[in-house]
Amino acid sequence: MSEIEVTNEEVESLFKRLDNEAEEGGYHLNPDVNFTKPLVKSLLINEKRYGYWACPCRLASGIKEEDLDIICPCDYRDVDLNEFDSCYCALYVSSDVVEGRKNARPIPERRPPEKERKKIKESSPKIQTLKTRSSLPYPVWRCKVCGYICARNEPPDECPVCKAKKDRFEIFLQ
Repeated sequence: MSEIEVTNEEVESLFKRLDNEAEEGGYHLNPDVNFTKPLVKSLLINEKRYGYWACPCRLASGIKEEDLDIICPCDYRDVDLNEFDSCYCALYVSSDVVEGRKNARPIPERRPPEKERKKIKESSPKIQTLKTRSSLPYPVWRCKVCGYICARNEPPDECPVCKAKKDRFEIFLQ
């Protein structure tokens, strides 16, 4: 298998974009640039390999529907930041880490094993329509990454808070 090429310009461009988007959304990239840029490079490699930003520290299946929970920013980022001051791969860190009051540290994996994920997916209830549907002019969509909620016919192409793509939204109320 040939190595996927990523240029320094691509890494620098995405690094700046992610840093700006993170700060605008109230998040922070890890300030250790020598640690962070290889993670950004891995996101680009995964995008070229799979077509999406699979978490650089997790094994992706290559099937987007199976990997939605680990597309950066992953579904586990916010709970990891709240509890451990960094996400699993430490691309995103808390203010305490940025300001030097704490260090990014290893955290346990929250993602269930593949067998459990399939079981959860199969047993999860389908979206129920509320009896009050007639009182809602639009379905309500929720970003599975950050919790942003909006009422409209379709989810936004990109979450205005965390920049997650449209496929990371789920119907919250219908």
